[in-house]
Amino acid sequence: MCGISLIVSGIKIDLSLLIPNFTSPCPQFSHNRPLFSEDDIKEVLQRRGPDSLGKRNILLHPKIEKVYSTLSSSAENEGAVENGFGIEFVGKLQFIGATLQLRGVNPVVQPLIDASGNVLIYNGEIFGGIHLNSDSNDTEILMLSMEQCCSCISHQSNRFSCPSGGRINSIPELLSRIKGPWALVYWQDSSKTLWFGRDAFGRRSLLVHWPTPDDSRLLLSSVSPSPSSHQSYDFDDEEGNLDLNFWEELSCGVYSVSLDAPDMDGYLIGKVQKHEWTDSYLKELITWERTAVQPKPEDLSASRGKVSIRQKETLSALSSELGSLQITPLTTSQKVLIALRESVMRRTTLYKIYKAFPIDHRQERYAPVAVLFSGGLDSMIIAALLHQCIDPEYEIDLLNVSFDGESAPDRISARAGLKELKKNAPLRRWNLIEIDSDLLKLTCETKRVMSLITPAKTYMDLNIGLALWLAAGGDGWLSEAMSDAEGAQYQRVKYKSDARILLVGSGADEQCAGYGRHRTKYRNGSWLGLHEEMKLDMQRIWKRNLGRDDRCIADNAKEARFPFLDEDVIRILLDIPLWEIADLNQPSGTGDKKILREVARLLGLNEAAILPKRAIQFGSRIARESNRQNFGSNRSANQASAGSAVIHR
Repeated sequence: MCGISLIVSGIKIDLSLLIPNFTSPCPQFSHNRPLFSEDDIKEVLQRRGPDSLGKRNILLHPKIEKVYSTLSSSAENEGAVENGFGIEFVGKLQFIGATLQLRGVNPVVQPLIDASGNVLIYNGEIFGGIHLNSDSNDTEILMLSMEQCCSCISHQSNRFSCPSGGRINSIPELLSRIKGPWALVYWQDSSKTLWFGRDAFGRRSLLVHWPTPDDSRLLLSSVSPSPSSHQSYDFDDEEGNLDLNFWEELSCGVYSVSLDAPDMDGYLIGKVQKHEWTDSYLKELITWERTAVQPKPEDLSASRGKVSIRQKETLSALSSELGSLQITPLTTSQKVLIALRESVMRRTTLYKIYKAFPIDHRQERYAPVAVLFSGGLDSMIIAALLHQCIDPEYEIDLLNVSFDGESAPDRISARAGLKELKKNAPLRRWNLIEIDSDLLKLTCETKRVMSLITPAKTYMDLNIGLALWLAAGGDGWLSEAMSDAEGAQYQRVKYKSDARILLVGSGADEQCAGYGRHRTKYRNGSWLGLHEEMKLDMQRIWKRNLGRDDRCIADNAKEARFPFLDEDVIRILLDIPLWEIADLNQPSGTGDKKILREVARLLGLNEAAILPKRAIQFGSRIARESNRQNFGSNRSANQASAGSAVIHR
């Protein structure tokens, strides 16, 4: 996990290819401090990446009809510069990178710069598409791969117009091949082109501020800082002195800014273009079309008849290597189990975790990976698969947050889930970290999370953000036995999880019909209506969920990884007929996420397999406490549609 940011100043940004009739504001060279300064951005990025912080500037000088670049690590100001022949305008690109290093064996400091003058800041993980050794650092490998790309903007129209004859990848082609979450900014010096973007599902946050008359800079950042201390931050300002929409989530995709010679006013021109994904496998996942949506009556009867057979399969039959599952033909639930297990493996053990043990590691216990844990279906599956994937000597931290102590539904289900995990894996040390909080005492924390969820601004986003932020912090209580004897008494001791990798169940509900609105759509529009609603959820998950969740979790120097959003898992689920994914004629806890309930039974999680869906804001009871605090009661909040109500900051 890293925090990355780019500040582009002194360049007239042309967005006409993205936004028709867009009027490019002229670059400003005012000495007034902007709403967000470089130091503000550095401070918030370093919370995401505490291992190192680096910065590099590129100064752009127009000479006749060309643009020249100069690498600089000093703090030259953009603006008018005397060149001996008159006045010329100089553009500046400021790259900032803060690193939480999780891959490789040697320290890496961003931005990365190669011998050709290319610059890269990268926040992501490569789980396929580009070959890496188990001990490689993916940022370094990506830098080498991008250096070998041609200088063409795209091969989309004619590969053979490229000097290489199309034998070398373009930047969009290379990025389309990557499997895994990513967001990046890259300066390709040979073409004087700036590249930026995020993966097709938006699993890593990247915010953008497009130039406006009030702030003509182009800004990219993993997260929004709080405004500079001297700035007004009144969200109730009816005169509109502060633009609430300063930041927006960057739409998923690859973008380029091609720099050109000055216009009539003497400003460098940067033309922004969005590029299509080129990988056919990826494009199929993005369109999210399922081949079998509408069942015949005999399909439903056959599907329901299989469930009783699958319920008999347990973890004991599947605890060995995947080879034991290579029977023909595999059931759909077995296929999903294999794909999920491989997804968890890729995110935990296939690649060496940088400094897997702390340098001063003397304690006997260590948990390098944690699970965001409610004890519900999704987190129980992830925890059971993590047990199968990581070394037996490691402990597993299960992070559970409650705003109602022992009475919160998620606390109750987490304790029950812990018992079931211990029953199935008694030799593993499971640490249920109980994180208790009181919303009334979170004044400072709430302000921080309000900044983190930006540009989201509803009470629902804030409630989810707070719950995620507190859970990811991992600072809570652990129940430990006071002796090894049977019937031993337990005591609660303070415990803070040191795990830097946090597995999260995002994407399970969207792909397996876990939301209440899916049942409503099914009732109103049958199978096709359900499919269209699930498709909509997957195609907007980057904007509604993942950017916000990434920012709130990463602020604790933790990296969220999403096993259910692995490309191969998405593909497997799309290949399965919809009526085997879910059967919403069946009651809650049975027909919703039916395929995952079958997977849970394969893992021996029979109790978790019948649990109903419960969102974190309700399971932790933060929504109830928030409603009481902001609306007086749950009933008043429901009447005010609190979930979509906008926060007045």
